[in-house]
Amino acid sequence: MDWSGVATVVGLLGACLVALILVLIARREASAQREQAAKDVAEIKGAARELLASAERREQRARERDEAAAAAHSRAQAAEERAREHERSAQTAGRAAERALAAAERDSAAQVERAAQQARTTLDAAHAQARAELESATGLTADEARAALTRRITEQAQNEASSYVRRAEAQARRTAEARARRIVATAVHRTAVATSAQAGLTVVPVPSDEMKGRIIGKEGRNIRSFEALTGVNVLVDEQPDAVVLSCFDAERREVAQVTLEALVADGRIQPQRIEEAYAEALAGADDRAVAAGHVAAERAGVEGLHPVLVRTLGRLRLRTSYGQNVLEHLVESALLAGSVAAELGADEQLARRAALLHDVGKALTNEIPGTHAAVGAELARRHGEDDVVVNAIAAHHDEVPLETVEAVVVQIADAISASRPGARRQELDQYLERMDRLESLVAKHRGVRRALAMAAGREVRVVVEPSEVDDGSLPDLARAIARHIEADLTYPGEITVTVVREIRASATAG
Repeated sequence: MDWSGVATVVGLLGACLVALILVLIARREASAQREQAAKDVAEIKGAARELLASAERREQRARERDEAAAAAHSRAQAAEERAREHERSAQTAGRAAERALAAAERDSAAQVERAAQQARTTLDAAHAQARAELESATGLTADEARAALTRRITEQAQNEASSYVRRAEAQARRTAEARARRIVATAVHRTAVATSAQAGLTVVPVPSDEMKGRIIGKEGRNIRSFEALTGVNVLVDEQPDAVVLSCFDAERREVAQVTLEALVADGRIQPQRIEEAYAEALAGADDRAVAAGHVAAERAGVEGLHPVLVRTLGRLRLRTSYGQNVLEHLVESALLAGSVAAELGADEQLARRAALLHDVGKALTNEIPGTHAAVGAELARRHGEDDVVVNAIAAHHDEVPLETVEAVVVQIADAISASRPGARRQELDQYLERMDRLESLVAKHRGVRRALAMAAGREVRVVVEPSEVDDGSLPDLARAIARHIEADLTYPGEITVTVVREIRASATAG
């Protein structure tokens, strides 16, 4: 048997079967595609028929709208024609009405004019009759009655106005007084300062009792030399660890304090060293004045003062007015003026500045003629102070008119500081005046070089020129001074007169 032929036949049969299967599959797919195509065609035809029907319906509605629009247009034209006809009719009727109205107005105006003329005639007659009856009843003519009525109305208006003004003034016065009391009370409460009354004693601390012994010196030589040179009383046993300097003159007391402090710091206390320290203390007076002026300006919150004004302010630390230290009074017034100005809405800095300087002229009244207000104002003007400050200084005692609110504030602060309890004592000024008179009276005698009132005026020490007064004349001079004091001075108790004549000789070995 030929197996190769069989294999060939089998292969051909297999190929035929495969081809047959492929043909069947292709037929099945073609049939499915034909069915799908038929379905798609049917769907497209259905959609086309629906679109055609919709287009026909829209066309039908468009035709209907056109027909309706044409009908509406026809109706509108007809209505417009009727409106034009009505308008022409209305215009014709309006013109006729206007003509009728104009004719009626002319007729009514003529009637009103005739009625008004008749009414005026009747009213004039009534007025004339009433005036005649009134004049006959009152005995006054029309002009006299008008004048009397005017006078009565004027008097009534004046009385009412005067009453209103009085009520307004009373109300304003009550309000102003209440506000003024509140402002002053607020300023006083805000200002806390130490008392500005001047004391007649100065306390100088010392390190130990041994230093007190040095101050006294051998047989009291140092303390006598110190008292004779400075013109103050030295009390060494009044307080522990301190020495008290007593003198009515603040300048002497300050110089003595500076001298004693320098001696205590140096430790060498003997007559020659006392004289050197005293000379240094006198030479430093200007520096102390400048320092005191700067401290006062800083405490008062005032800046930019001219150096001359600062130095002049510092000089007032040694000046009193009715027992009140003038520089402390100025600082207190500046603080009060600032508080009052702040309450009133005025310029606080200008008020402080003017109040601090308002008594600066007191430092120059012994050098320049005029009141301290005028002298101080001129000094401030020369050194560039504002016109407001100058006016406040010049006007604080009403010597010139007040021009600004700040000037009034300075007056208020000055009055508060001067009038508060304990601020001033007239007795101290009287005492100082008596001491000055005592020294001046003694200094008039021939040969007197220096007169020092001490021990509260109960003793006066007289230093004479050795070349003019000899030792034998000292008792006579003491008695003459005592008789002069008795004759020309009123004083309590007794005054001891001590005359000192001292001759010094020095030589240098070298």
